[in-house]
Amino acid sequence: MAPAGLTWTLPHAVAGTMVLSLNAYVLLGGADFGGGVWDLFARGRQRDAQRALIAEAIGPIWEANHVWLILVVVLLFTCFPKAFAHLATELHVPITIMLVGIVLRGSAFTFRTYDSKQDVVQKRWGRIFSIASLLTPIVLGVCLGAVASGGIPIRNADALRTLTFRERFIDPWAWSAFPWAVGLLTLILFAFLAASYLTVEARDETLREVFRRRAQQSQLALLILAAATLALARVENPLLFTGLTTGSTALAMHAITALAAITSLWALSNRHFQVARLSAAAQASFILWGWAWTQFPWLLPPDRTISSLAAPRITLQLTLGALAVGTFILLPSFVYLFRVFKSGETAFEQE
Repeated sequence: MAPAGLTWTLPHAVAGTMVLSLNAYVLLGGADFGGGVWDLFARGRQRDAQRALIAEAIGPIWEANHVWLILVVVLLFTCFPKAFAHLATELHVPITIMLVGIVLRGSAFTFRTYDSKQDVVQKRWGRIFSIASLLTPIVLGVCLGAVASGGIPIRNADALRTLTFRERFIDPWAWSAFPWAVGLLTLILFAFLAASYLTVEARDETLREVFRRRAQQSQLALLILAAATLALARVENPLLFTGLTTGSTALAMHAITALAAITSLWALSNRHFQVARLSAAAQASFILWGWAWTQFPWLLPPDRTISSLAAPRITLQLTLGALAVGTFILLPSFVYLFRVFKSGETAFEQE
């Protein structure tokens, strides 16, 4: 989809930084949402042990992982204000639902941790935590799918006045199959990441086996749903389908993603859990970057490019400069956080 002869510019660098931040959020925050999915489906005699493992895995870091989503929003607001204003307006319904889901999920997780340990209280907060963990990734994917399909174009004032509330704010995302397919794909991807990570987090072999099977099952579901989403793109969004399936870069992305998926399945089958975790992260990353490359250079398909919606050059320069300085604070802090909370035995195992 990228025009021939396009050169890499300052707005493109900022957009690439946004995708990189979204990538970090998918790998870290996305896995936290996936943990909520498996919390809902915890069954059997080891149900409580499964939930305890999930809580131990995400408890120390889930708040910090939202830094990456905040960074995406701040970059969009600062460097592409017209795009931010347009998306925040046209998609205000699903974005509001997503924000409510994020708040409910975090609040329920905290209250479940510190509230009464009675079963009825734990079940109430756990149900809210799990449902919010399912809802939020789906809505996030729906928003991305609606934008990628070109369903949120910028219209002039005269065109907007002819639209009803439903036609403007509901129809572009609610009644098309493709955005919902992307939403389900996002949910399954997050669940797959969580299960793959939990095979490493678990020290108990029985728990590790539970999440190994779940990682395998969610990987197969992910592959089937990815194929279905691609088929829907061919029917509903021919331009997007062409970008996803033509060109050497797009084919290379598919090949690398397929290699990561095969490696993940092999590693899970042979119980090489560190390799499985790395392969899952690589697969998720290449899915995300494959979408970004397909949409490049459009920020709002089908006709608004990254450069046309960018803020003045001085704003972009100052923002990138601030990011460069902040990186020297943020990344070491994250490394230290993970070294403190992701080494040694979990508290559940020590009890």
